[in-house]
Amino acid sequence: MIVIIDERELVQQGFSSQFGNEGFPSAGFDQVEFDGWMNSASEEDLTSVGACLIGVSEMEGLSPAAIREKTNAPVIALLDQSSLEDTLKLFESGVDDVVKKPVHVREIIARIAAIKRRTANKESCVHLDRLHIYLDGRDPAIDDQTFPLPRRERRILEYLASIGDRRANKSQIFSAIYGVFNEDVEENVIESHISKLRKKLRNALGYDPIDSKRYLGYRLMPVQVRESLELSGSGVVGASA
Repeated sequence: MIVIIDERELVQQGFSSQFGNEGFPSAGFDQVEFDGWMNSASEEDLTSVGACLIGVSEMEGLSPAAIREKTNAPVIALLDQSSLEDTLKLFESGVDDVVKKPVHVREIIARIAAIKRRTANKESCVHLDRLHIYLDGRDPAIDDQTFPLPRRERRILEYLASIGDRRANKSQIFSAIYGVFNEDVEENVIESHISKLRKKLRNALGYDPIDSKRYLGYRLMPVQVRESLELSGSGVVGASA
């Protein structure tokens, strides 16, 4: 979830709409609302934050250090007007990046991915057998050929790739894909998205790379690991979504 902190509702709504068009959930706050939410949010909700975008006027009352006490998400300042002095002050305050508006949200998504890659020493692409999963909003590829997916299915695949060997339950995936404030969509829609995604991957790869275990959740699994588990009988593999 991308958090947008700005006193102007039009700015919040504009960015939220654009991020939504790219398949990324977002939530808009003014500074007081953001402070209240950060101090009351659960740990699970805070882990769903992918980045914090802050209007420059809000930076006077918000410290990047204070934000990082709650979440490791990148903090990006948004400038209405370009100013070297302001840019340097913002970097000195501890932000991870400064972006001048207008800016396309795809550029912001790419910047967020670059910051996370740099801070976590991770690549921008996860390789799983013949499947290449990009973490910057691009469609995945199979055998170096683009494998187009609907945005929700693509985001689920990206999310599972981003968490490595860990499992994610339905609630965690829903928060990552739809955001913690979305009350217009039922959580069970995740099962439908995953079922469609698994079918497409199975048809393209010849096997299902998404392993699911009841009560534990989902994770990506290379074919060699899957075959080893099936031969040893050391776990339920390939349960239906």
